[in-house]
Amino acid sequence: MTTRRFLDRLYDAAAYLAAFFLVATLAMVLVGIVGRLVNWYVAGTDAYAGYCMAASGFLALAHTLKRGEHIRVSLVLEHAGVRVRHGLEVWSLAVATILSGAFAFYSARLAFQSWAFNDVSTANDATPLWIPELAMAAGTLILFVAFVDELVLELRGARRVSTPEEATHHE
Repeated sequence: MTTRRFLDRLYDAAAYLAAFFLVATLAMVLVGIVGRLVNWYVAGTDAYAGYCMAASGFLALAHTLKRGEHIRVSLVLEHAGVRVRHGLEVWSLAVATILSGAFAFYSARLAFQSWAFNDVSTANDATPLWIPELAMAAGTLILFVAFVDELVLELRGARRVSTPEEATHHE
């Protein structure tokens, strides 16, 4: 398997996992609503809905980036020449790579520390916090990989950036 296929499968797998957690968020909310209607309290549904929502958001970051769906302010880039545009793209991707790398490192460190200190949720579910924090660490790590991928593609001249018209999917 080529590196490109592996990376694309990684981004897609993270997106499918994000979709799963989005459906799980809906399930937790529905369980909470139905439970209130029939006077049957299910402990922790609100906390688990929050964990699932966070997992969904973090795991979708890389796939969203690779599909050109992150918000881009391209006012300066639209009016820049080819060389200046390339320089600005490299600079912004390098900064984003550094920041996402730091975010991934500290997310993983947080999950490890929560595991090492046996930190649990203060909600009534008392979930060990390292479990939901793993999704954040995984999502930020995959985002870091995606930014490295984008930077390498830009340096090689093989990066395709969607124009505002292509990125907007309004009907």
